[in-house]
Amino acid sequence: MTDEDAMALALGEARAAAERGETPVGAVILDPRTGEVIASAGNGPIAAHDPTAHAEIAAMRLAAARLENYRLTDLTLVVTLEPCAMCAGAISHARIGRVVWGADDPKGGAVVHGPKFFAQPTCHWRPETTGGVMAQESADLLRGFFRARRKAKG
Repeated sequence: MTDEDAMALALGEARAAAERGETPVGAVILDPRTGEVIASAGNGPIAAHDPTAHAEIAAMRLAAARLENYRLTDLTLVVTLEPCAMCAGAISHARIGRVVWGADDPKGGAVVHGPKFFAQPTCHWRPETTGGVMAQESADLLRGFFRARRKAKG
């Protein structure tokens, strides 16, 4: 499965999150050796009443439960938006092998922006990273969602 194929799946999760009123971010975890999708999820903090229910965290929880292992070593996490510091920390603890994201997040991102989590000397595990995959589609989805919310508030 290509990065673009996986990102298309993540974008589907993001669109589903938007339909639920959640910020449209989606994530997919796959086994790069087989191309098998292990887990997928969209953002869910509002419905779950859980500030940690970001798409990445939800997908990692599902993958860990499915594999019966809290270590997700060698798996690839594909997410529509650059992970925040909380998600980057969880990615490191899970030992994800590779992280692929769509849109950069200059305000809240923590991989190439902000704290640059994986570059810190205190980071225990550093995945391979690739940003900008289908970035325009990811960014357009987010912009459209927030534009509609602002318009609805008047």
